Amino acid sequence: MRIALYQIDAFAERLFEGNPAAVCPMGAWLDDTVMQAIAAENNLAETAFFVQTAPDSADLRWFTPRAEVDLCGHATLASAHVWFEHLGHTGPDVTFHTRSGALRVQRAEHGLRMDFPAVATVPCEAPAALAAGLGGHPEQVLRGMDLIAVFADARQVLALDPDFRAIAALDTRGVVATAPGDDCDFVSRCFYPGLGIDEDPVTGSAHCALAPYWAHRLGRDRLHARQLSRRGGALHCEVHTGRVLLEGRAVDYLVGEIAL
Repeated sequence: MRIALYQIDAFAERLFEGNPAAVCPMGAWLDDTVMQAIAAENNLAETAFFVQTAPDSADLRWFTPRAEVDLCGHATLASAHVWFEHLGHTGPDVTFHTRSGALRVQRAEHGLRMDFPAVATVPCEAPAALAAGLGGHPEQVLRGMDLIAVFADARQVLALDPDFRAIAALDTRGVVATAPGDDCDFVSRCFYPGLGIDEDPVTGSAHCALAPYWAHRLGRDRLHARQLSRRGGALHCEVHTGRVLLEGRAVDYLVGEIAL
């Protein structure tokens, strides 16, 4: 058996930027253990698998090298890129049915626009190990899907030198550091060592919480964000009641097959 494999740089303007994701479109689901083994073999932050269910929709699942996850922005963007650019679909949108509900992706000005559920956050006390884990003291901490550490400026976020073992021990999916940007509305860095990803290059799902926070703080609903990982990446965010629209581009890196 051979399975199509695409490796896509998501939230990237050019090759070797953004967040690489593997995408495997299939005619039927493989066993979960096989999909998990493929994700581990790919050794990327996420591998996406989808099965088309209608002319404009598919069921979509995401796996890190260690586990299946409920939501992944960059691998959704990569999957939509494969849907439109490699599988011959000419319609204006595709709807992916996922653990997090129906996620619609449309062709848009800045590449592809994803319609995701907003993630609520609440202020909380900083866990005692957070500052040591990050290598810096945030001015505010929020809890949502992740722990969000808010810093005063982008330079502080860029200077963080995380202790990934300490972050992995925290009771959270991951830790996101964020601050106002110099040439954009806000910046971030995202750390998920508990999922096998020390620093994620660009994290769409984290912006489902970051965008509503910064929209409220800055008083506007349309925001330009940058993630300050080594690869870097850009996202355009638009906040609506209960939803976040994320726009970005994707670039092909590899097209091939897996021999099972």
